[in-house]
Amino acid sequence: FSFVRNAIKYDYPIKEAILSILPICDEFIVAVGNSEDDTLQLIKSINSAKIKIIETVWDDSLRKDGKVLAVEKNKALKAIPKDTDWAFYIQGDEVVHEDYLPTIKAAMQQWKDEKKVDGLLFNYRHFYGSYDYIGDSRHWYRKEVRVIKNDPKIYSFRDAQGFQKNNHPLRVKPIDVFVHHYGWVRPPEYQQAKQENFRKYWHDDNFIKEKVAIASEFDYSQVDSLKKFNGNHPKVMQDRIQQKNWQFDHDISQKNFPTFKKRLYYFLDTKLGWRIGEYRNYKII
Repeated sequence: FSFVRNAIKYDYPIKEAILSILPICDEFIVAVGNSEDDTLQLIKSINSAKIKIIETVWDDSLRKDGKVLAVEKNKALKAIPKDTDWAFYIQGDEVVHEDYLPTIKAAMQQWKDEKKVDGLLFNYRHFYGSYDYIGDSRHWYRKEVRVIKNDPKIYSFRDAQGFQKNNHPLRVKPIDVFVHHYGWVRPPEYQQAKQENFRKYWHDDNFIKEKVAIASEFDYSQVDSLKKFNGNHPKVMQDRIQQKNWQFDHDISQKNFPTFKKRLYYFLDTKLGWRIGEYRNYKII
């Protein structure tokens, strides 16, 4: 399941996201919000009887802590048939490589009847600037829950990022798969528009006016640390990657950490695997 609004206007790879996990889904619920573009037709263009669309209207007055995103996510979650065992959530800028689907399905089969397991924990690769670079600082979250038991006690927590159950973190099993997060890879003008719009779901107009830079293009050079990606992308992303029409090159030896503390954290994280004070909205069992 997923939710989406203005996918074309802000260049979200929502179609690729859905197609990437559709082979192991019996049904796919998409909550399509009132959009200013042809997002609804984009979702309808997915040629599969598995797709079930719910048309929704976003409450744009919910501008604190991304609450409206959780509301829309929960609309899709609640529409999942009660006899479904698992719910696979994917965001509009996340894509799963086809090579990982057998592993995901096997884990769902393995833990389906284990009541202590609420969900499955995925690893993340956060692409930045282009499809050739990955963020490798503590700025990027390393793991997130994306498959959950179809339990009415489970709901979206805070914004659309994570889940909770009865006000407690989910008990999860980690699996050896990666989600490719492409939220920071789009033409600079689209990225800038997306950033300006996205902040509205967390802050009021005064904050945006004071804190959010208004520009014609997003400045991808302002990043603390990146590394090269040497793997391959999901097949469903190949057309989008080939159509890339902007250039982003980065010297990965250049690090932009403003304080010694941040440099130390980077060293501990990348060299020793220690991430001090890491936020975890889940409990590994």
